[in-house]
Amino acid sequence: MNPVFEVQKTIREILLKVLDSHSLEQLNKIPQGFNNNIIWNIAHCVASQQALVYKLSGLPVTISEDFIAKYRKDTKPEGDVSQAEVDEIRELLSTTLKQVENDFAAGIFMNYNEYTTSLGYTLKNINGALDFNNYHEGVHTGVVMSIRKFV
Repeated sequence: MNPVFEVQKTIREILLKVLDSHSLEQLNKIPQGFNNNIIWNIAHCVASQQALVYKLSGLPVTISEDFIAKYRKDTKPEGDVSQAEVDEIRELLSTTLKQVENDFAAGIFMNYNEYTTSLGYTLKNINGALDFNNYHEGVHTGVVMSIRKFV
């Protein structure tokens, strides 16, 4: 397995364990001092991966546009998610990782629209996007670990 996907697989496994060890109420709780909750951060990782990898490559995303709109950058929880939504997010953590890995191996990411992140780092190609995505998911995993101490 390509190391970039090994890292993402590890991150996603950590997030799956968090999902499995917290109640729906805990996943939805926004602790004082935070702007979002555990489930938003996890879903945001999925939505951001799709935007960074597929959208910026000029390719169709592999999940619904509604999901991306709900969890994209600069959004916040608009209410509690249902158990069905948690189950969908759990499934997407695995399926989107496998799909990106398969699509990368198939060489479909031929083009990339440069994008400068809010940190000022410019993504120039799919390799940079995959690396940055792992960094981004790591940041949000850290936020999840902080939030879980308060729920």
